[in-house]
Amino acid sequence: MDSPASLTPLLDRIATPSDLKALSREQLPHLAQELREEIVRVCSVGGLHLASSLGATDLIVALHYVLNSPRDRLLFDVGHQAYAHKMLTGRRAQMPSLKKEGGLSGFTKVSESEHDAITVGHASTSLANALGMAVARDALGQDYRVAAVIGDGALTGGMALAALNTIGDTGRKMLIVLNDNEMSISENVGALNKFMRGLQVQKWFQEGEGAGKKAVQAVSKPLADLMSRAKSSTRHFFDPASVNPFAAMGVRYVGPVDGHNVEELVWLLERLVDLDGPTILHVVTKKGKGLSYAEADPIYWHGPGKFDPATGEFSASKAYSWSNAFGDAVTELARLDPCTFVITPAMREGSGLVAYSKAHPNRYLDVGIAEEVAVTAAAGMALQGLKPVVAIYSTFLQRAYDQVLHDVAIEHLNVTFAIDRAGIVGADGATHNGVFDLSYLRSIPGVRIGLPRDAAELRGMLKYAQNAPGPFAIRYPRGNTTPVPEGTWPDLEWGTWEVVQPGQEVVVLAGGKALEYATKAAAGLSGVGVVNARFVKPLDEAMLRELARTARALVTVEDNTVVGGFGSAVLEFLNAEGLHTPVRVLGIPDEFQEHATVDSVHARAGIDAPAIRTVLAELGVDVPIGV
Repeated sequence: MDSPASLTPLLDRIATPSDLKALSREQLPHLAQELREEIVRVCSVGGLHLASSLGATDLIVALHYVLNSPRDRLLFDVGHQAYAHKMLTGRRAQMPSLKKEGGLSGFTKVSESEHDAITVGHASTSLANALGMAVARDALGQDYRVAAVIGDGALTGGMALAALNTIGDTGRKMLIVLNDNEMSISENVGALNKFMRGLQVQKWFQEGEGAGKKAVQAVSKPLADLMSRAKSSTRHFFDPASVNPFAAMGVRYVGPVDGHNVEELVWLLERLVDLDGPTILHVVTKKGKGLSYAEADPIYWHGPGKFDPATGEFSASKAYSWSNAFGDAVTELARLDPCTFVITPAMREGSGLVAYSKAHPNRYLDVGIAEEVAVTAAAGMALQGLKPVVAIYSTFLQRAYDQVLHDVAIEHLNVTFAIDRAGIVGADGATHNGVFDLSYLRSIPGVRIGLPRDAAELRGMLKYAQNAPGPFAIRYPRGNTTPVPEGTWPDLEWGTWEVVQPGQEVVVLAGGKALEYATKAAAGLSGVGVVNARFVKPLDEAMLRELARTARALVTVEDNTVVGGFGSAVLEFLNAEGLHTPVRVLGIPDEFQEHATVDSVHARAGIDAPAIRTVLAELGVDVPIGV
């Protein structure tokens, strides 16, 4: 009996990018479609980046057809759109392991494949990396090509724009592909524009321009300058695309072109990759390409849950996330206080701000992928009487450390940082884990830090922060919590802890997510106390002093690096007080944590309930076997 025909006959022939060269150009669109179908099957399990990967597939096929990876360096900004790249570079069989423990990263990763030029997860880094590689190539006398793919969203980042400025100034040979998935090709991109675009990518045309300029300069420099100005004026008249910010920066601009026409892309790329100097190819793509329901709603299908590939049907989550809890609280708070103003760096959906942005559109600002701008804009608002709340992921606040310190903290401005995804985030891995904020924020004078245990405490901390001077940071994890009724605003005194379970033999101090583990670990254990250490700065010094004097030992637990975090704060205080109570510090080890489930990473790090019980037993607590 004959085996059934493969659904991916062309993709089955590709083990490495070099195998692409055996295909005809006419076969490339069919290969791209097979890749898209495979991506849909892989992503249907949920939790993966679907829409962006579908949108970039044709472009990736064309790039690998023209470039010679890994010799040529192909960089992807953020990296979440590179699933087709992974499949074409020998990782197709491993795709079901994406973002799972021991499996493939959801982004490009240097240690994963020689075809991954950079390790990435944050936006706007590709151009500076590409510049560095081009400089290294030229300094070492090598001749590989450098191509960077960056989205229109990532291009809003200051780091990308600053790198682009330097790229134009240095004139290094490289290709930048601007993957624009929001703009459409306008009507005025007609035959004349295509003719001019085709002319400007011809190598003989570029060489001819250079040779002609040198020849005229040899006769008369003023004449050469006059001809250069006349040429620019003529090009601007016939080619409106040449009048753009990229050209002003000294970067050749080509486009916009259809990012789903693989054969046209190949034709252009073959002519662009070897041109001298930096070139931007502007391609227009559609997120979710080839999947009707993803094209219709690319925001939801950016990273959907489990779905039926044939119909797009999915089961909507009924869970109430910490992001939802924050969004509901700040939306209600803004109704009560006309000075409340929310800022986000391109994370409206992720930070739970969709409802807020609709309810309070005049008190909402999305600055794009520009975390530094978000923080300094908040400082400006605070200086003029508003009460800004910066809604930001922990991992992205790292990018604005100087602005928190320099622009907010020095003048003790009333800016509240609502820090989402604090702690281990799981499948997104090392680039996205928020395990450093306690440490770097503790180092800034005047910043007060809270770790709510539930939605009610989150609301209490948020209201307190909005009505007190100075900067506040409220960190909460990825995951779910229990909703509370509207109007719930518990009165909290910042810097006070709460005894959850009395006990004076060994006391476990924990806040936020870690408190869940601590209470579970200590349940039923005689003499073991648990304290909701919900404020890390300042500590509840009065309670900590008393605990250190009466308890035989203390255990601190935190979903943060052990270096400079909550445990360090406790040790610093005890040292200053001359108290010598033994302290065991549990937290995330001083090493980057790879992608896995949150529970798995916490177990590996030794901060979950079983790990805490093990430490309690080591400290002499009678821990029944099997408890």
